[in-house]
Amino acid sequence: MTRGNRILLSCVYWGFVAYVFVPLVLMVLMGFKDSKFIGFPIRSYTLEWYMGLFENAEVISAFGYSVGIAVLSTLISVFVGTWIAVLLEGRKFWGRAAIFGMTVLPALVPGIISAIAFRIYARYLGIEPGMGAIVWAHAVHNVPFVVLVVMARLSTLPKSQIEAARDLGADPLIAFLRISLPYLIPAIMGASIFCLLLSFDDFVRSFFLGGYEPTLPVLIFAKLKSGMSPEINAIATAALVLTAVVGVWAERFTRRMNKES
Repeated sequence: MTRGNRILLSCVYWGFVAYVFVPLVLMVLMGFKDSKFIGFPIRSYTLEWYMGLFENAEVISAFGYSVGIAVLSTLISVFVGTWIAVLLEGRKFWGRAAIFGMTVLPALVPGIISAIAFRIYARYLGIEPGMGAIVWAHAVHNVPFVVLVVMARLSTLPKSQIEAARDLGADPLIAFLRISLPYLIPAIMGASIFCLLLSFDDFVRSFFLGGYEPTLPVLIFAKLKSGMSPEINAIATAALVLTAVVGVWAERFTRRMNKES
């Protein structure tokens, strides 16, 4: 590679980095602005907006509500997705392609279309808008990601280990619990964290299926209707930091588990 090409690639790389991170940096900076309005220049800074988050019952309630929905939907999607992955990986049977297609379909449908469909179907089933409806929609949307991650991990499991367990008298369930499940833990943990973050940030399905109590993304949207303020930047920054911390921890944890297994 010539020196000119290296310089060009470096410029493209750092241009992309700036494209991704500059908006986030501006958002964080605006959360420190000592004013009720967003805009430059920033003449003085304050921690008032961030300190106010801990005293804002509406924000704390929405945060706890979002976390509860994310945890419940993740548990459901991991349980369902893992069993579907075990059913599909390495097996050949009639209808396998159809089951796989229907399983991954929720990940391919645009969010707004998915939210409208869930809203109509929930009304048909008699499910009232609220936490139960949101958890249901988030779980269905997250199952494909669990299936794909677990199937990828399961495809690398040496079949000889399962066969050895079966030869020693283990039935299929015991062989799964003693051999397959420990091997799948890194993939399940990675998929769980990914589903948690997806559900926590999911605005569209939460908006269409929510009741009177808003999730954090819906609350931020509601506050935006009255105009941008540093308070919104402070809320978004807190959510960004939390998401980044969980994501980094998950990446390190998954990498460590992969090395140990």
